Amino acid sequence: MSIPSGAPAAESHVPEAVHRRRWAILAVLMFSLLIVVLDNSILNVAVKTIASPAPTGIGATQSELEWAINSYTLVFAGLLFTAGLLGDRIGRKKVLLAGILVFGIASGLAALSSTPGELITWRALMGFGAAFVMPATLAVLMNVFERDEQPKAIGIWAGSVGLGIAIGPITGGVLLEHFWWGSIFLVNVPVVIVALIAMAVLVPDSRDPNPGRVDPPGVVLSIVGLVLLVYGIIRGGELADFTDVTVLAPSLGGLVVLAVFVWHEKRSSHPSIDISYFRKPAFSAAVTAIALVFFALMGVTFFSAFYLQSVRGYSALQSGLLILPLAVAQMVFSPRARLVVDRFGTRAVCTLGMLLVAGGLAAFALFDADTPVWVMCAVFFVQGTGMAHIMPPVTVAVMQALPRERAGSGSAINNTFRQVGGALGIAVLGSVLSTVYRGDIEGHLGGVPAAARDVAGESIEATLGVAARMGPEGRPLVTAANDAFISAMHVTALGSAAVALIGAVVVGLFLPGRQRLPDGVRAAPAPEADQALTGGTGKR
Repeated sequence: MSIPSGAPAAESHVPEAVHRRRWAILAVLMFSLLIVVLDNSILNVAVKTIASPAPTGIGATQSELEWAINSYTLVFAGLLFTAGLLGDRIGRKKVLLAGILVFGIASGLAALSSTPGELITWRALMGFGAAFVMPATLAVLMNVFERDEQPKAIGIWAGSVGLGIAIGPITGGVLLEHFWWGSIFLVNVPVVIVALIAMAVLVPDSRDPNPGRVDPPGVVLSIVGLVLLVYGIIRGGELADFTDVTVLAPSLGGLVVLAVFVWHEKRSSHPSIDISYFRKPAFSAAVTAIALVFFALMGVTFFSAFYLQSVRGYSALQSGLLILPLAVAQMVFSPRARLVVDRFGTRAVCTLGMLLVAGGLAAFALFDADTPVWVMCAVFFVQGTGMAHIMPPVTVAVMQALPRERAGSGSAINNTFRQVGGALGIAVLGSVLSTVYRGDIEGHLGGVPAAARDVAGESIEATLGVAARMGPEGRPLVTAANDAFISAMHVTALGSAAVALIGAVVVGLFLPGRQRLPDGVRAAPAPEADQALTGGTGKR
């Protein structure tokens, strides 16, 4: 794969004992990553059930549901950078084990929540654990694979995200049909136990051999800045108003703190992150692409669950099965993305991937209450194919720009931009969806009792709940709610597609093209050919 110019040329070799079991280690890392991804994708199909009154759910309001998601996001995003630095310093295996243990305990507590407040609290603790898992998996990967095999390994790692997207909704649907809502969290516990045992046995520890002095001001500034920024983004989405003082104050405050963080890092003799990496157009374009594609996709993922279940009337299990083509495309194409990049270059592949994502998102603007299932499956497959040709190449560009010893920092940067982009997508696009929906439904609430009118206009779930209590008189309101939601979804989908198109422009301008070798120089053998020459060890 093409990598940014100026990437470190010299890399230490992986010990032979570790090299021999590298694929088994990758399987364990994928399993650990799967836990985190699976939990979030399960929650997406369970929001309707959790919103139901006890004993079916816990009667969470729309705002409480958003905070059950956002409390996780806030803690996760705020600690990602610090978790990556800590892994580089004290050892990635230790950080990975601790993170998964905390995640498992918090999952068990979330399953036993009796109030929305308890669920929000335990979800925040899950985010704390996940913040130490996500960067550590990628950092360990970079330290058990040689440089020529890293693109293939990263592609498989990225494909496991697709597997989580597939398994999560389907598993959630099965659990919700047979057990109580808390089972979607309790299922994490046995998975965590297996992961802990496998990691303790197989995964080697690694760290930066020369970490230098600790940078406490940098760590504190990064946490405070990210938490303030993400909170402001979430608050803006909750209010559907980004001009409110409770939105502007934390958002601007977070940006100021992050600016101070950058200023401090540039002048520090022992910085937490070398800011000079961002001067490389390819590196900056890669992390920007990550943020933009997740901005576009996370907003659509949020509203597609309501479209499938509330408007179309599908069960949680059926909704999960409909997303399967997106996951299958990622699982199939992500591990092979390096082959396409080797032939056409990072710029061409990622630009086409962004255009496919934009096209898939724009297609939602054509969906209505009767869109054939096969059309939806085709659109999800196109989105997954686009993602599979974006995430592995840009992740390789980010990770190979940093020396192996700083893999935790590189993984943290990669995941921080993704998480902030996703949070911004849910908040901004969710606000667009909410604003358009409220504007369209207000004219149809004349028959609703005055006391319930404000509540009925908050969301499609609130409107349908009021309509159900009205009996036969509420049927016209159901039709109006579905029409208003579809109209709002169309506007939001076009906004998402526009963001993806901006991403296509960024990668088209700044990512490196195909590397051309000088005359007389042969390309290095592919990893598979190299293994054949060396008896499968990859060593010579």
